[in-house]
Amino acid sequence: MKKLKVKTKLFIGTVLSLMLFLSSCDNNRIFEENKELINNCWSSDNIIKFEVDIDSLETPTNFYINIRISEGYPYSNLFLFIKTTFPNGKMANDTLDCILADLNGKWIGSGMGDIYDNQIPFKKNVLFPEKGKYIFELQHGMRQEIIPLILDVGLRIEKVEK
Repeated sequence: MKKLKVKTKLFIGTVLSLMLFLSSCDNNRIFEENKELINNCWSSDNIIKFEVDIDSLETPTNFYINIRISEGYPYSNLFLFIKTTFPNGKMANDTLDCILADLNGKWIGSGMGDIYDNQIPFKKNVLFPEKGKYIFELQHGMRQEIIPLILDVGLRIEKVEK
């Protein structure tokens, strides 16, 4: 019994160390947050909001939308409306078609079991125009009001690799 406890503690320590190591290796990340959807469904009136504080205007950045779906997701894509509110109050609206499956219906992205993670490029090589708090609001733009089997939706902003 004592050997089992020692092995369990060693295993847990190894896993925690590995997680810390992997998270510290992401030097390009400026912001990343994923939000879990209740009951794995996304209602069209559920606007997902991210607030990002930017303090550097010299760093070119890439934006990605993170989407985690389950294998039974009924579509090959996901349309998003993305509203950006700048620190000065100005707003910009974008529409993004997130392709989640290829033409043969095979899911794109990395997967484990029946879960697939996708990181969809949104904007590339962008410089922020001003310092301060940016608000990004994501809303699905599909014809169906409630989209099933979407587990998480997120935003990632990273420095452009040189």
